[in-house]
Amino acid sequence: MNKQEHINYTRIAEAIEYIQQNFTEQPTLEKIAKKVHLSPFHFQRLFTDWAGVSPKKFLQYISVQYAKEILNNSQATLFDTAYQTGLSGTGRLHDLFVKIEGMTPGEYKNQGKNLAINYSFTESLFGRILVASTHKGICYMGFSDDKQIAFSELEKRFPKANFIQQIDEIQQNALQIYTQDWTKINKIKLHLKGTDFQLKVWEALLKIPTGNLATYGNISKAIQKPKASRAVGTAIGKNPIAFLIPCHRVIQSTGVFGGYMWGTTRKTAMIGWEASKVNNSNLTT
Repeated sequence: MNKQEHINYTRIAEAIEYIQQNFTEQPTLEKIAKKVHLSPFHFQRLFTDWAGVSPKKFLQYISVQYAKEILNNSQATLFDTAYQTGLSGTGRLHDLFVKIEGMTPGEYKNQGKNLAINYSFTESLFGRILVASTHKGICYMGFSDDKQIAFSELEKRFPKANFIQQIDEIQQNALQIYTQDWTKINKIKLHLKGTDFQLKVWEALLKIPTGNLATYGNISKAIQKPKASRAVGTAIGKNPIAFLIPCHRVIQSTGVFGGYMWGTTRKTAMIGWEASKVNNSNLTT
């Protein structure tokens, strides 16, 4: 993502935040464009280029009513559908190409001691991202406009690791999810630090189909812990891999999107963008 693309996303994010806060009023194109200091024509074109759909259609995708419709769809709440092949391209399910490997008990206990971690910063569709990897796979991926804050978060997770700022093949392969057809990406491996319970929750998140949403209760049932919704919420909040492990697809049972570690506006943008991509894929298949 170049400087202009970053500026464009910033404008789109501002528009999305405005839409999210005012969707019940169904703001007009002119009103939203004015909010981000663009002409209606320029805003319509910019937004459509970014999301693949018009601002009006995107507004429908990210409204609470959309969330409720998704949750009322039996395919969105039954996890066995996640094992189906899914759509081509960006509709491909994460669990078809992501493999989780938990750190050994020794690695977990030693907080990354003697573990070499490569890390790099890059611009993605949803803003600047820090991605880190061990020789086994991606161990962290998080959004942050401030590089120091992002790196501090990585250090907290592995306080005794050896960090090297460099991009490697593992990172490059993972970052292709933003630009490439997922069917052409090599299997992405994740090397995660977490408890057995957390790993089960994160694996369940990978089974939520692209463009669909699930509740904390859905995840609890998927891991056969139907009364553990609160614990599931805590585990989701500790997810160390943004976007790849799609915790942004989990919302409240009321249909409200709820919070997100990397910002509610970014979560809303991801949900709407994925929904628009799946909708476009359905129209072309």
